[in-house]
Amino acid sequence: MHAYRSHSCADLTKTDVGADVRLAGWVHRIRDHGGVLFIDLRDHYGVTQLICDPDSPVFAQVEKLRSEYCIRIDGAVKARDAGLINAKIPTGEIEVFIRDMEILGSAAELPLQVFGDQEYPEETRLRYRYLDLRREAMQRNMVLRSDVVAAMRRRMWDKGFREFQTPIITASSPEGARDFLVPSRLHPGKFYALPQAPQQFKQLIMVSGFDKYFQIAPCFRDEDPRADRSPTDFYQLDLEMSFVEQQDVFDTIAPVIAGVFQEFGGDKTVDAPEAWPQISYADSALWYGTDKPDLRNPIKMQDVSEHFLGSGFAIFAKLLEQDGTEIRAIPAPTGGSRKFCDRMNAFAQKEGLPGMGYIFWREADGAMEAAGPLAKNIGPERTEAIRQQLGLGVGDAAFFLGGKPQAFERVAGKARTVIGDELGLTDQNRFAFAWIVDFPMYEADETTGKVDFSHNPFSMPQGGIDALSGDPLKVLGYQYDLACNGYELVSGAIRNHKLDIMIKAFELAGYGEEEVRKRFGGMVNAFQYGAPPHGGCAAGIDRIVMLLAGTSNIREVIMFPMNQRAEDLMMNAPSDPTSDQLMELGLRIIPQD
Repeated sequence: MHAYRSHSCADLTKTDVGADVRLAGWVHRIRDHGGVLFIDLRDHYGVTQLICDPDSPVFAQVEKLRSEYCIRIDGAVKARDAGLINAKIPTGEIEVFIRDMEILGSAAELPLQVFGDQEYPEETRLRYRYLDLRREAMQRNMVLRSDVVAAMRRRMWDKGFREFQTPIITASSPEGARDFLVPSRLHPGKFYALPQAPQQFKQLIMVSGFDKYFQIAPCFRDEDPRADRSPTDFYQLDLEMSFVEQQDVFDTIAPVIAGVFQEFGGDKTVDAPEAWPQISYADSALWYGTDKPDLRNPIKMQDVSEHFLGSGFAIFAKLLEQDGTEIRAIPAPTGGSRKFCDRMNAFAQKEGLPGMGYIFWREADGAMEAAGPLAKNIGPERTEAIRQQLGLGVGDAAFFLGGKPQAFERVAGKARTVIGDELGLTDQNRFAFAWIVDFPMYEADETTGKVDFSHNPFSMPQGGIDALSGDPLKVLGYQYDLACNGYELVSGAIRNHKLDIMIKAFELAGYGEEEVRKRFGGMVNAFQYGAPPHGGCAAGIDRIVMLLAGTSNIREVIMFPMNQRAEDLMMNAPSDPTSDQLMELGLRIIPQD
């Protein structure tokens, strides 16, 4: 017999009754029923009930066991009494009588319990992650992650892609986040960077003549943490293709993503890829207040500025006299009660706005009546025009925000989400996808007015080099994202493969030709030797698994994540370097005031 086990803790069934077996695993739970000990033994695969009474030669040893001891047992398989069968587990018809036992690893007092559903502070869970990972939900999440990655790989190979690995130590590149820098010992004073993405390398793979590339790629960005983003590193399904247009990329990646969600999404509906809408960035901001809309929520915001021009509601009327301002309405079907409207107004105040105007429609004396402060100020004619534009009726409401869109869009988007959730309008049993297209290539800093890239700097501008001769803030790129249920899952672009257009595009963002040639010498040189048109995208694996696992915290699907302060409490990282390490690298730490 094997030194540790003849079966896993999920293998034994009624057909094994009478067999002598050897099992190994962790003591999950112990129950003492009048001197008869019942032990749930757990391994990665399942649970088997063990039984031990004073007739066992190792009863005294078994009595000393505690939760999470790692043990090996030998015993005989017995059938459970009919009234004690547990139909919820594969081994529920049997139990194993312990005849011999060996403690493989004892356990100290536990900082968190593996058995049960107790909640523990995240700091405790991350500090003792190896214990946290033993819990059933975490085992399930990590298996899901592994299976999703395997499914992605299989689907990419089936589409004719080959997997190639790109360097981890490379040069700094402007990808929209801070680099992690790595000091060079051989070149004192110089630094490598961990790649924010394999962007330049995958483009060079296309220039090298490999038509289809993909990789399960680690990426490193020094970012501020949030629930759906890791502050240090993450993994993405990275792909690139030659001789393609935007739609070709969509047609390639959409079935891969849809297939993964259909395979692992349980009973939730997954819209067919051909039904995924393509929404411009501008329309997405207008309708949903975000570039990653949740289309499970049917609410679509609208511009209703014309109805407030010169109206009796002075706040909005005066706002509209300023350039770049508008009034937007958030329809709220079935939200037509003063109590709900007051609650949403309080929500806006908590978000830092003075409030949120509203109108609701009710029945009065057999007719429909518009109610609320706004309705009184603008009169029945304007109110009726708003109602007809929004397609609302008795029992419905609408909420209004005004000013420059960039000042209220974020709150409007959050309000749309809250309204959809509270009124039960959002379909919780669906994965709803949408392509967001026509991103602006550039954005201006609100304080300095400086123009910089708003998205991927290596994207092809729509209209080519001619588009770069006018207002840079009006230039659109062949850039696209895939949103699902309010999260960005995929981001990509058709690449700028023409050197003259690339140099001009970077010049508009303040990078001179000399700096471009210095920072991106590899690509600049390569583009002189017959670069093909190419494009691609990257899908965030961590975020995809997070959605499939039904959690809103990305750390629940990463095996060893950092905490929200970008610390690894288990391995004590980041840590102080030794004096010898600093000396060898030619570095000195300057204390912060």
